[in-house]
Amino acid sequence: MPEKVLSTEDFSALDIFGPNDVNLNAMRGFFPKLRIVARGDLLKLIGDDEEISNFEQKFNLCLIHYERFNKLTDQDVGQIMTGSRDANGNEPKDAADAIVHGRNGKVIKPRTPNQLRMTKSILKNDLVFAIGPAGTGKTYTAVALAVRALKNKEVRRIILTRPAVEAGENLGFLPGDLKDKLDPYLQPLYDALRDMIPTQRLLTYLEDGTIEVAPLAFMRGRTLDHAFAILDEAQNCKESQLKMFLTRMGPSARFVVTGDITQIDLPGNQKSGLPGALRRLKNIPGIDSIYLDESDIVRHRLVGDILKAYNKEENKS
Repeated sequence: MPEKVLSTEDFSALDIFGPNDVNLNAMRGFFPKLRIVARGDLLKLIGDDEEISNFEQKFNLCLIHYERFNKLTDQDVGQIMTGSRDANGNEPKDAADAIVHGRNGKVIKPRTPNQLRMTKSILKNDLVFAIGPAGTGKTYTAVALAVRALKNKEVRRIILTRPAVEAGENLGFLPGDLKDKLDPYLQPLYDALRDMIPTQRLLTYLEDGTIEVAPLAFMRGRTLDHAFAILDEAQNCKESQLKMFLTRMGPSARFVVTGDITQIDLPGNQKSGLPGALRRLKNIPGIDSIYLDESDIVRHRLVGDILKAYNKEENKS
């Protein structure tokens, strides 16, 4: 009797088969003539060639659905199996402007007009500067745009980087090896990724280099092509560092640079390279600058009031 083995190795078997195999059992219900045996991330099909082919087609639609929405329920399986909708149908009503669907189907979309401008700008420009204070969602939006580009196969990898500048803390006194010392500075990037990519898939991406999170010094001498690269906290780059990053750009790359020019942590009298870059590059086609402000803050409502209080005090001095 014909047999075929399908693999879910790119996904978590639990996410596809469902808790207690609820999704898998729903699939079995629509193909009673097939014997379907699950072993780890493998699915063995035994039965008629035509039935196997039909099942494989529907199963692939289930994988596509999960790839897009990061969620697959037995109801989704039923609708895909009966053809009442395909993998691209019935998006949530609030997903019209979705950048990407995060874990458990969470819709991630622009929440302010300037975040929407940023989202639209990257479709027209290969280099976008997103400038604004803490909490305006510039980094989170940039990571969402990178994940979307990767999912849509517009790029082959994501590069996320930050300058390892000590914001009031001494890097040398932190415990551990170099990676242990640097990881806390990169944590906001990891946090955003965890919101948008299932855990097992994210681990795979980090292990095989599809997603790279690294300090800015690691970019020197490289050409970043077929990549979506994000430089975060760019206000803490010296002019030479920022120039080095921007000139890593390959022919098929997209770059987003985020920063807050009011919060520079460079030690001593070192000068940030970000204001100069914004000034020099503002009239070059293919480069755009989006400025976010207190009205774009999407953290706790008090964050906006805190920033206003600090700005008021600083303006007096």
